[in-house]
Amino acid sequence: MATPTPRWRLATAHAPWSPQARRDSVFVASGVPLQLGGWAVFGALWGMLPITDVVAYVLTVVSSLLVLLVARPLTSAQRQRFWAMLDVDVPPLPARHGRRWDLLSELRSEDLWRALAYHMVVGPAVACGGVAVVLLGGAGVALASLCAFAWALPSDSSLYLVDHPVRVGFLTALGLLMVAVVPWIARAVRRLDVRAAVLLGPSRAAELERRVEDLAEKRAHVVDAADLERRRIERDLHDGAQQRLVSLAMNLGLARETLTGVPEPAMKVIVEAHEEAKEALTELRDLIRGLHPAVLEDRGLDAALSGLAARVPLAVRLRVDVEPRASSTVEAVAYFVVSESLANVVKHARASSVDVTVARDGDVLRVAVRDDGVGGADPSRGTGLTGLARRVGSVDGTFRITSPAGGPTTVTVELPCAL
Repeated sequence: MATPTPRWRLATAHAPWSPQARRDSVFVASGVPLQLGGWAVFGALWGMLPITDVVAYVLTVVSSLLVLLVARPLTSAQRQRFWAMLDVDVPPLPARHGRRWDLLSELRSEDLWRALAYHMVVGPAVACGGVAVVLLGGAGVALASLCAFAWALPSDSSLYLVDHPVRVGFLTALGLLMVAVVPWIARAVRRLDVRAAVLLGPSRAAELERRVEDLAEKRAHVVDAADLERRRIERDLHDGAQQRLVSLAMNLGLARETLTGVPEPAMKVIVEAHEEAKEALTELRDLIRGLHPAVLEDRGLDAALSGLAARVPLAVRLRVDVEPRASSTVEAVAYFVVSESLANVVKHARASSVDVTVARDGDVLRVAVRDDGVGGADPSRGTGLTGLARRVGSVDGTFRITSPAGGPTTVTVELPCAL
């Protein structure tokens, strides 16, 4: 539990000579010109022409347009003031679309109207507090120092120290009180201004929307980076470890076929090493294919899924229509959806046939895998369906599975693939 700040320490922190008091006073005083800037621009033309009904209408329209023109510069200046003096970061308004000023776009901007509410309503009210701080502080300093020069005033002055010591003492005390109160007023005005500063930035809903878009973009970059890394590992294994294993298996096979007169124990070791090398090569090829099949990148989903279906010990009816091609990341997700679904069918469904359909409809790639097995698939059983749903979700796709007892089981996936 936080320890409350002692009263004497709080009072000292806001004493007229404290850095905090000076910073607050300078901050609220510096804001007065900017906070009155909107009304200054609005009223700048009104004293130049004789006011009639028509002139008043024209001046109102022109002055309003001028206020719209200076709203963003005023907002930028206020943001810099908050940052420079208080280290308060006010998020910037969304940038205009295009370089030219568009009146209709400005009028439709909710964020600009929030900024105008600050410049034309809240800001002037806060400026009154700033003016009060300046006037009260100036008057307080003048009265507090009255004793220092009251003795030098003419003897007939009502503030002559010798003839009016009580009056001069009272005014000096009043000045000291005003100087002591100013930091507290400045602190209150500063707090009000900081709270009102939310109007100078985007609304909370817009800010949350921007953050969601930013996070979605970053997640897409992470997914793409992970896919690129998988492809790099696949190439390294294919060009490195796999080639070495192929060479090893060939040499062992050659030794197995050509060596004669080798003792039986030695030949047995050669045969076992040859078989182990072939099994290791098979496992490595499966691993490489699971990381990222090279045929997917070279020839697309149709060829990759055809090869995948050919290795399944079931009747697979495959239909692929994915023109134009989606991004490599989306194609990889679609491939692994089909691969994992077929693996689950072989292991758990006791099916005799599978229908696989992959088709692109506009900006959506739809994948459907349907088997005639016993059904009852449950993602909570650890059959890989949960991981599959997460992989689909990584590209903002949707994953659905229907698997009633007795079958059939249908996995349906929709992946966004806008170009």
